[in-house]
Amino acid sequence: MRARDSVGNKCRRYIISSFCIRGFFTMSSIKENLAKVMERIERAAQKVGRDPNEIKLVAVSKTVEAARIKEAIEAGISILGENYVQEAQKKIEEIGRDVSWHFIGHLQSNKAKYAVRLFDMIHSIDSLPLADELNRRAEQANRVIEVMIEVNLSKEATKFGTDEERVLHLAKRIQNHKHLSLEGVMTMPPYFDLPEMSRPYYIALRELKERMKKEGVSVKELSMGMSNDFEIAIEEGATYVRVGTAIFGPRK
Repeated sequence: MRARDSVGNKCRRYIISSFCIRGFFTMSSIKENLAKVMERIERAAQKVGRDPNEIKLVAVSKTVEAARIKEAIEAGISILGENYVQEAQKKIEEIGRDVSWHFIGHLQSNKAKYAVRLFDMIHSIDSLPLADELNRRAEQANRVIEVMIEVNLSKEATKFGTDEERVLHLAKRIQNHKHLSLEGVMTMPPYFDLPEMSRPYYIALRELKERMKKEGVSVKELSMGMSNDFEIAIEEGATYVRVGTAIFGPRK
């Protein structure tokens, strides 16, 4: 696995580039978009006295064609986030493993055997059966996979993730698995037009992480924040932000 580059080391490397044409639409180039995102990350971190180097940027590349992903890599992206195993497999075969690939979508147990071979980190463990299957498959592949627990703090029926009340039990069971390394917790709040409305969910995830530590489960990562609200997430302690639209433009 490649060492993950933190965004603070790259914030000043990017310059504004020309506009490019995609179909019938004109949009800012990926390089320019990335520069703006990194500047926003840096400002958000400095606002609350954090080191921007603590924050890692996951470029969410689901539905993005390989050519544009390569453009992002050339601009400095080092972590890519995918939601679907089959789509990711095709991209990894074409693009290669010079970047770190993270799985950030809902993972079905029957896809675990592929996931452990394709991804460096899985952000979305939400059940003990999935954890058990991932550990079994990782053992077969002779790998240790970094994982996070996805928590459904909004309790929305349309969202995946384990209940907050079950996180500690699941975390302790994952810690007993030799081929899984529990790194942190992840959440996805409801979408709000006003980013500030996401703050309570990010506070709740940070406080959950702190309670886990008191109960003997110490994790270091908070995966939270997307294109519309990642500054709020950073202010509340995010160490991974998952940004797609702000880098690649609107999805097709």
